[in-house]
Amino acid sequence: MAGSSSSFIEEVIGEPVYIAGNSLGGFVALYFAACNPHLVKGVTLLNATPFWGFLPNPIRSPRLAKIFPWAGTFPLPASVRKLVEIVWQKISDPRSIAQILEQVYADHSTNVDKVFSRIVETAEHPAAAASFASIMFAPQGQLSFKEALVRCQMNNIPVCLMYGKEDPWVQPIWGFQVKKQVPEALFYEISPAGHCPHDEVPEVVNYLLRGWIKNLESQGLVALPLLDTQESLQINIARDLEFVRDGSKKSVKVHFFGSKFSLWDRISSYISSRFGKLELKS
Repeated sequence: MAGSSSSFIEEVIGEPVYIAGNSLGGFVALYFAACNPHLVKGVTLLNATPFWGFLPNPIRSPRLAKIFPWAGTFPLPASVRKLVEIVWQKISDPRSIAQILEQVYADHSTNVDKVFSRIVETAEHPAAAASFASIMFAPQGQLSFKEALVRCQMNNIPVCLMYGKEDPWVQPIWGFQVKKQVPEALFYEISPAGHCPHDEVPEVVNYLLRGWIKNLESQGLVALPLLDTQESLQINIARDLEFVRDGSKKSVKVHFFGSKFSLWDRISSYISSRFGKLELKS
């Protein structure tokens, strides 16, 4: 993946890019940025999974890795394939997929028909079960999530965090851990939003993401979303962001955590409070 992505950036785009990733894709995006700092201008993590891989990395732990002869490569061993097929029958069932989506999306009024159809279609592909097994049994990377963050810091790669507050899997507390390690990282908490805020409230994520990039490209001349001055980077701010979807007004609360945040800030992020409303403008 890293090789094809770097080749695409170098040969097709021809200049460094901003990358974003959700869930496991967030880990992948951060890992790519850490390994290819010359190709990345900034990375956005959307409820990023802070770890992955249950099997030892063959380079970091060669002796331990020998205990596990199979590490997610194709073709699948017969014994693994049989086990995976049993598990896959359960989790690929449309009813199971519907239940998972109900957990993932905080706003149950969100239309997920297209997402549901695409997932079901993908799950029915002949290679779907094997691909699932390959991901689940992939060994740990050479860099941990924290090590990838350190590399990004060393190479001055800006990091922006956007977390759906109601995510049942990767809760914002993981974002606070990143913020603690990288205090200069921007941290926006969105509510109501679950594991995939970019799909649940794309209007809000696009507004925040575009604003962050404009701020970086202008070297700070353009203010960050929700903020009026650079001094505001140190404080915590909460706003109701309004947007229009299908002719109707909707709103979410966005909490910006500045560089000066404490344990109480983490606790208070779970306490609803009302502030002034802010209407989204492109």
